[in-house]
Amino acid sequence: MKVIQNIILPLLFASLAATQVFAQKIPLDKIEAVVNQDIILSSDLQRAQLEIQARYKNSEQTLPSGDKLSKQILDKLITDRLQLQIAQRIGLRINDAQLQQTVQQIAQKEGLTSENLQEKLEKQGKNYAAFVDTIRDELTINEIRQIEVRRRITISDQEVEQMVKRINTEGQKNTQFNFVHLLFKLDKHSSAAEQQAVEKKAQDLLKKIKLGGNASQLALLNSEGPKASEGGDWGWRTINEMPTLFADIFNEQLTNKGDLIGPFKSDLGLHIIKIIDKKGDQNVMTVEVNTRHILIKSNIILSDQKAQKLLTGYRQDIINGKKSFAALAREYSQDPGSAVKGGELGWADPSMYVPEFKALALSLPVGELSQPFRTMHGWHILEVTGKRESDTTAQATKQKAYNLLFQQRFPAEVYAWMNEIRQEAYIKIHNPNYIIEKQ
Repeated sequence: MKVIQNIILPLLFASLAATQVFAQKIPLDKIEAVVNQDIILSSDLQRAQLEIQARYKNSEQTLPSGDKLSKQILDKLITDRLQLQIAQRIGLRINDAQLQQTVQQIAQKEGLTSENLQEKLEKQGKNYAAFVDTIRDELTINEIRQIEVRRRITISDQEVEQMVKRINTEGQKNTQFNFVHLLFKLDKHSSAAEQQAVEKKAQDLLKKIKLGGNASQLALLNSEGPKASEGGDWGWRTINEMPTLFADIFNEQLTNKGDLIGPFKSDLGLHIIKIIDKKGDQNVMTVEVNTRHILIKSNIILSDQKAQKLLTGYRQDIINGKKSFAALAREYSQDPGSAVKGGELGWADPSMYVPEFKALALSLPVGELSQPFRTMHGWHILEVTGKRESDTTAQATKQKAYNLLFQQRFPAEVYAWMNEIRQEAYIKIHNPNYIIEKQ
């Protein structure tokens, strides 16, 4: 899934920069926190701290002070454990093929093979098996987050139609903004003194930014927003891809590179946005594909090797004319939506598919049957029965509208879900310096 690749790979790749993480001498381990049936040790906290320090070692940004950084890291470790526990309860596990694929992608970013990557890590004194386990955990966390939060988001047909009208009004032109966001938390229970203190802090930081201060550095040290640990950087986003609060603000005023917005208030507190850059209008032509596939899912009984072998046999039967693609799809495909239609997925923008499926759908010649390949959904064979280039069709626009609404609501729902699972869990912090306030 694209969202997973965009979020996970930079975090995992950054951890490669940590030097001698597993070679450090660590004092006698002690328990920092109890999270339901799990414990977080001092060594877990120290390892995570060394990794984040290594990530920012060659940057111009300064990390928060020791206790504040430790508190942020412990907060993340607790939330990670809770999400992994939920994944374990429902039996979610990242399979070896998906894990290996991610390792290969990380290695490629370094210009290495998987074997070279392992050698490099071991030369740095790191435990390769522990590194791979970390990758599996991060993939699992993002997968369970997608599953749980998707259930919470309901989008009505009326909302989709309104977004379709908005997209059609805007046409194919989209302006992208790269911006930094700072949040200073306040709630309805805050006293007048607390509100004044937060407002003063926001105004002081706004003045620093106006005088040339690094907005990302100030966000890293002061912001309490969801991207604080990344310097408040939300990357490149169109208005439709921003959280609703930001989208409304951007729609209300003309914005250009270098502009400052705020402080403005929401239920969360005070916000400041600094527009780092802006790039502009692009006409987008869509290449649509008409495809059909057969899906086989591996499990405890059916291994990846057996699933791949089954599809290899089906492919050969189709080529030899023993059975038709449609008949095999109806009988064996584990994608119920397309199986009843002989594997037909119909015309679609390939960007709606997971990366591996999208790449093959675009590159495979019309009428050619693919070799078995794996995605997060399982093993597939794919045939592209047609390709066309066109402006956005009504169906594609509707899907795009739904995706945009989902992206807008996803960050707030993630935040709410994480708060809920923390409130429902047994969490005991042993070190009083790391007591984490209720969220």
